[in-house]
Amino acid sequence: MLGVMVSALGGPEVLRVAELPEPEAGHGQVIVRIRAVCVHPADLAATTGQIPGGPVPPPFLPGWDIAGEVTAVGPGAAQFRVGDRVVGMIPWFQTRGAPGGYAEFVAADTSWLVPLPDELDFVSAATVPLNAQTAHQGLVMVSPEEPPAGTRLLVTGAGGGVGGFVTQLAARRGYRVLAQADHQDEPWVRGLGAHEIVPRAVDPATVGPVAAVFDAVPLGPAAAAAVEDGGVVITTRPTPAIAPERRVRQEVQLIQLDRELLADLVEQVATGRLRTRVATTLPLSEAAEAHRRVLAGGLHGKLVLIPGPAAG
Repeated sequence: MLGVMVSALGGPEVLRVAELPEPEAGHGQVIVRIRAVCVHPADLAATTGQIPGGPVPPPFLPGWDIAGEVTAVGPGAAQFRVGDRVVGMIPWFQTRGAPGGYAEFVAADTSWLVPLPDELDFVSAATVPLNAQTAHQGLVMVSPEEPPAGTRLLVTGAGGGVGGFVTQLAARRGYRVLAQADHQDEPWVRGLGAHEIVPRAVDPATVGPVAAVFDAVPLGPAAAAAVEDGGVVITTRPTPAIAPERRVRQEVQLIQLDRELLADLVEQVATGRLRTRVATTLPLSEAAEAHRRVLAGGLHGKLVLIPGPAAG
């Protein structure tokens, strides 16, 4: 099978297409023919070694979110059958590239996968697991209970993958969502339920104080300045500490795979209760170009790689 390996730590140029042995299903595993794998900023961080726990020694395969079809079932994996459509998240923070999703096939633990409804195509499905779970879990960190109606929440990067799901889920929970997005993304973000749009060029500190900030970019101190004393800041990466006299609770949302939650979020996207978007797709063999485009920025939606022939 074809896979895309990180041959050395560095930029997009370190991605190499390689012929790899096809995996075999172990106990509690199935083989998934990958039809779509999402490109995340976390993939780019892995290639440069800027990840929690320190760099992974090359060679390794990037790739968290996959969607595809079951082609073989190992012992102890009877909940799936050959031909089942599935979507899931390789917990890359644990596998550290062995396996990763940038390949034509993967031996996946059944705990990583949920059924993919017929109403949802592979490409759209591959944009859901990491981003939607991060958004949901981060909002629970803000408050496990529904907030008082109208509680103001600032979301940075609201046009992005995590920020877009945060905007939708927060508006549904009763927050008054102030969504920071660039001009081209304003119609999309408003359609997700944002109550106010904060232009990307505006200093977030000028829109506060707000009760909480979900800093999905993250911007760090600039976003934290918008939260009121005694408020909450959730970030997707570690950022500088906030002055203790402000009594701001500062949390980093690190993804935890939750199969029940993932199944629910995928079902919501399949039925249209949650929305996602894809900027473009590229063949798996063009993974280096995909990383260049993500680094360049300006994408409106996720970039998804297609191993082998495209499938719906």
